[in-house]
Amino acid sequence: MQRRSFLALSLASCAQPATAQPAAGPQPSDLLGASGDPAFLAWLNSYYGRALAAGVPRQVLDRELSGLSPDPQVVVHDATQPEFARPVSDYVRGAVNSGTVEKGKARRLDVALLPKIEADYGVPADILVAIWGMESGYGAGMGGFDVVRSFATLAAETPRRQAWAEDQLNACLKIIGSGAATRAQLKGSWAGAMGQTQLLPTTFLTTAVDADGDGKPDIWGSSADALASAANLLVKGGWQKHQSWAREVVLAHHFDLMLCEGPKQIPSWWADQGVSRADGLLWREADAAAQAQLVLPCGVSGPAFLIFPNHFAIRTYNNSLAYALSVGLLADRLGGAPPLVTPWPHETPLSLADRIAAQTALGKLGFNPGIPDGAVGIGTRQALRAWQKARGLTPDGYLSPDMVAKLKAEGGAPS
Repeated sequence: MQRRSFLALSLASCAQPATAQPAAGPQPSDLLGASGDPAFLAWLNSYYGRALAAGVPRQVLDRELSGLSPDPQVVVHDATQPEFARPVSDYVRGAVNSGTVEKGKARRLDVALLPKIEADYGVPADILVAIWGMESGYGAGMGGFDVVRSFATLAAETPRRQAWAEDQLNACLKIIGSGAATRAQLKGSWAGAMGQTQLLPTTFLTTAVDADGDGKPDIWGSSADALASAANLLVKGGWQKHQSWAREVVLAHHFDLMLCEGPKQIPSWWADQGVSRADGLLWREADAAAQAQLVLPCGVSGPAFLIFPNHFAIRTYNNSLAYALSVGLLADRLGGAPPLVTPWPHETPLSLADRIAAQTALGKLGFNPGIPDGAVGIGTRQALRAWQKARGLTPDGYLSPDMVAKLKAEGGAPS
C-alpha cells in the first residue's frame, strides 16, 4: 500500500501571509496526513500526542499515519444495524451443519501441533477447531481490511468508540514497532479483528502465542499459532479443564421457569428442581461439582441447556449466547456427538421496531428491561418472564411475535 510523504507544513502554516512573522518549526502533529476530511485530520493531529504518551514510537507514528484517510466502507458497516434480528435457531443452524462439521474434521488434520496445544492449555481440540470455524471458516475468511485504517476511521468518525478504537490503534502500532507483524500483515475484519482466530490487537499483544516455534506469533499464516492463541485466550477467560461447556437437558412439567438464567447450582440441585440430562447419562465428576445455569434460548418450544463456566469462557470471544452455543455445539459434533434431542424450532425474526416497542411497553408496565435499544439480552428476558408470570402466561422469557403483540396492546403502543 503506497504511503504519501508527510506535509512539510500544516495547512495553517502554509496560509500565512508573506509579511507574517516566521512560524516556529512544524510540530509532529502538524506533519500528519493528506486526508481531504477536515474532521478526520483534526482527530489525527490530536491523536498523535495521545499515542506518544501511550508509548507508541514516534518513528512508527510518522511512518504509519502518513497520508492516512478514513475508510468509507468501515463507516458504512458501523452505521448499519440489521432491521431484523437473526433468531438463535437460525444462527446455530448456519454454524452447525454437515458442511461445517465435515470441513472442520478435515481441516484439523492439517494442524499437527493440535494435540500438543490441547495438552498444554487443557482446552479440547474440538473447541479450538470450532472457534476457528466460527471466526474465519477455518482460515478461509480472515478479512481484507487494513486494521490500522479501520481503527483510525472508527476513532475519528464514531465518538462512542473513540477511546476503544484508539487503544486498538495504539496496539496495532506497537505490534508494528516491535516487529511482531508488518503493516501489510495487519489485515482483518472491518471492526479490526485479525487472523485465523480473529484477535483484536490489544488481545494479540497480551495473548498471541508462537506455537510453531518460528520466533514470533503469526495468527494469519500459522494455524497452530492461531489456535494456541485462542486456547490462551480461553484459559485467561476462565476455562476449566475437564469440565463440559454445557449439556442439553429436559424439564419436568412442574419445573419453575422463573429459575431460567437465574441461580448457578450443581447438577444435583437442578435434578431436585426437575432437570435431567436429555441423553440420560450420568454426570462426570468434574461436571457434577460445577455450578451451572439453565437457559432456554428459544423458550419452551426449543432445547434447554445447563451451561457451565466454560460456556462463559467461550463468551470471552463474543459475549453472545448464540455464539457460545454455536461454538459448543459445533465442537460436540466434531467430537462425534449426535444432534440435539430437542430440535431447534423455526423462529420468526423480529424487527428492530418491534423489539424496541416490546421493551418500551415492559418499562411502561413496571417491568424494567433496561434501555429500549432493541437488543434482547438477559435484562429484557428477565423483565419479560416477570410480566408473563404476572399475566398467567408461560414465563419462559421468549419474545415471540405473539408476545410483542400482547405487550403492544397492553402498553398502548401502535400495532
